[in-house]
Amino acid sequence: MMDPHSVGDSRRMLGLEVLVVLGLSLGASAVYSVVSLLNKLTIGETLASQSTSLNGALSDRPTFDLIYQLLAIFFALVPVVLAFYLLARSGVNPFRRLGFDARHPGSDILRGVFLVLVIGVPGIALYFVGRALGITVDVSAAPASTYWWSIPVLILSALRAALTEELIVVGYLYDRLERMGWRKWSIILAAAVLRGSYHLYQGFGPFIGNVVMGVVFGWLYLRWGRVVPLVIAHWIIDIASFVGYAWALATFPQFF
Repeated sequence: MMDPHSVGDSRRMLGLEVLVVLGLSLGASAVYSVVSLLNKLTIGETLASQSTSLNGALSDRPTFDLIYQLLAIFFALVPVVLAFYLLARSGVNPFRRLGFDARHPGSDILRGVFLVLVIGVPGIALYFVGRALGITVDVSAAPASTYWWSIPVLILSALRAALTEELIVVGYLYDRLERMGWRKWSIILAAAVLRGSYHLYQGFGPFIGNVVMGVVFGWLYLRWGRVVPLVIAHWIIDIASFVGYAWALATFPQFF
């Protein structure tokens, strides 16, 4: 019989591990996002009149901007490597455990496209609804100045977001919370609220949309046992948002 004290110690260590991983990644983003929203709410202006930017320039010198952008993407992925390392240290193959491999490319792609249609299209509509209701800030998804490398970097930024969010908030976190004895829907809802929380700097609309996205993604992950379709869907959605915004900005500057 397993010592109950050992079980309790194991859960505490896993809980500490989760806090460290999240503190180095999306948990920290959630804290900053909450503070950012509080700042926006108390600044004396409506959310609808405020704006925020994604993928903004990191230097006014193009060469160094590119270097900084690539470094930011690289170091943002380090917590993903840490999560995989910790999963491997606990005796599982993280690629098989999370379904992050190339065993089922056809079904993964089809499921990813299905999720884009189910989540991506309504998500865009929800953004405009949120803007109309005044609960979402104006989000600039691409920098105003573009260079030859801007589109490739936006695509890499979309991949970075897809990998960090789906592999940490779904794959890694689900494994750890399950090992800690959490029930299925407690895991799904907690991870979904976390996903929504680190989008709060964009307002309440993106928070709601990402919580719904988290519930759908989490439920399907548990059914499919594979995180690849979630990564594919997230990547396509963010490419459409980032690159689509850059294209619209260049094509119709009078509307921005």
